[in-house]
Amino acid sequence: MNRITNLEKLNKEEFDICIIGGGASGAGCALDATLRGFKVALIEKEDFAAETSSKSTKLIHGGVRYLEQAFKNLDFAQLRQVKHGLEERHTVIRNAPHLAHPLALITPVFSWFEGFYFTIGLTIYGFFAKNDSMPKAQWLNKKETFEHIPTLTPKLHSSVMYYDGQLDDARYCLALAHSANKAGAAVVNHISVTGFEKDKTGKLTAAIVQDNLSGKTTNVKAKLFINCTGPFGDSIRLLANSSLEKRLRPSKGVHIMLPPEVLKSQDAMLIPKTKDGRVVFVIPFEGEVMVGTTDDEYRDLEKEPILISQEIDFLIDTLRPYIAKVPDKSQIKSGFGGLRPLIASSGSKATKKLVRDHEVEFDETSNLLSLLGGKWTTYRLMAKDTIDEACKLLNKNVDCKTELHYLVGGENYHFEQWKTIQEKYNLEEDICQHLLKKYGSEVENILKIIENKDLKNRIHPDYPFIKAEVIYTIRHEMVCSLRDFFARRTRLELMDWKATSGSIKVVAELMSEELNWSSAEMQRNIAGYQNLVKNFMENAGIQ
Repeated sequence: MNRITNLEKLNKEEFDICIIGGGASGAGCALDATLRGFKVALIEKEDFAAETSSKSTKLIHGGVRYLEQAFKNLDFAQLRQVKHGLEERHTVIRNAPHLAHPLALITPVFSWFEGFYFTIGLTIYGFFAKNDSMPKAQWLNKKETFEHIPTLTPKLHSSVMYYDGQLDDARYCLALAHSANKAGAAVVNHISVTGFEKDKTGKLTAAIVQDNLSGKTTNVKAKLFINCTGPFGDSIRLLANSSLEKRLRPSKGVHIMLPPEVLKSQDAMLIPKTKDGRVVFVIPFEGEVMVGTTDDEYRDLEKEPILISQEIDFLIDTLRPYIAKVPDKSQIKSGFGGLRPLIASSGSKATKKLVRDHEVEFDETSNLLSLLGGKWTTYRLMAKDTIDEACKLLNKNVDCKTELHYLVGGENYHFEQWKTIQEKYNLEEDICQHLLKKYGSEVENILKIIENKDLKNRIHPDYPFIKAEVIYTIRHEMVCSLRDFFARRTRLELMDWKATSGSIKVVAELMSEELNWSSAEMQRNIAGYQNLVKNFMENAGIQ
């Protein structure tokens, strides 16, 4: 993924389709459209997965909460959403096995009746999963439950275990963008749409864009523009046609990160009900334990949604009935907030009651196609529906080819290869396993870089990230900023704020040399990112 080369293409070439937004839906659309033979540009104002797509609960699932609501309220839209999610689950895992895998979830129950109720529900949940080799739901007794998660409260009666999928959301999104680029799409991050050019009838002919790194502006010409900007979708819709009504009602969800001692398990926990009627997940992720999420309406889209102290209190209180030793605030290592791109209903439903389905909207006045709503698990189906519509508009009848298309790093991936890497390169076990899980069959490109012995060293002593990854991600994954690397290529910002802060200088020095930053630029980048991390900690009330 070469940003300079792709910027030149944006300047000089005309495209069949220009996709705005480099999250899961935009990158998914770019891959789908490119594989169908369209000439495609994908532009993203920040970084791939910088917003919603890097801030999910990291689950590939149909949604157990939606299933319960579907039956209780006879809501067939919720049921359809569950069915779509479970049908797509196996495809998400199959196409990038290095980034996605099955995950066992334990639901603690406190009576025989609760156990019976959840066993029936989760058995029905599994029934909707087609072409799926996931194990079926099981009712575990108390002893079996503690064998899975030893830190649970002794007050529980039993538990129900079922399976869903887990993914590294930011790196999965990057793999989609990288795969689209490899298939021929011109993929560029850190480039903002500031306006559109239109013909005499009001149809879009070009997007006016600004390179956020150089400040230069250019026009990207295309026959069709697709809006895949998630919770920010209304801004692009109104930029294309100011007479449109707003369609989206974003909601904020936060997660906190706790040390592994909270679970002492590779399995996750589902908390089936909170005081505000949600479910909360407690999930092992990258060696830490992630707890989330919340659901609150969010209106100030100009500001990044961040974790605040009251939200920490809510999540810890939610843990209280289920964990024998409840963690306190001082144990929190980091946290993050994200926005759901919910489509507004005609009534005044709370955001947690809105369906996570998607809609493909076509505005005849501007010729803008918008992909609205949706969720991570169904990104491929969302992209298929969108590009099917694009095919009609561009008079090209080509079937979707993404169902069996391996993403970059996914084909010929074998986890056991880490042992060969360890023997050949004399790296520690956790580093070898990390490199293989994150880069898959592309790992050889990193291993070539570590011929310089210093680049084999860890960035931080507590984590498996090494200096060679900084070089690799700049050269091959379009890293342009410190936050690109820490938040989305390695995920350290999500895992541990103090470790991130302590690693910034080391990474900045490597980036400075690779990106030709001046000394002043390097210091400015260090100070800016240090202040951002400090702000996260202060708002969360973490010292």
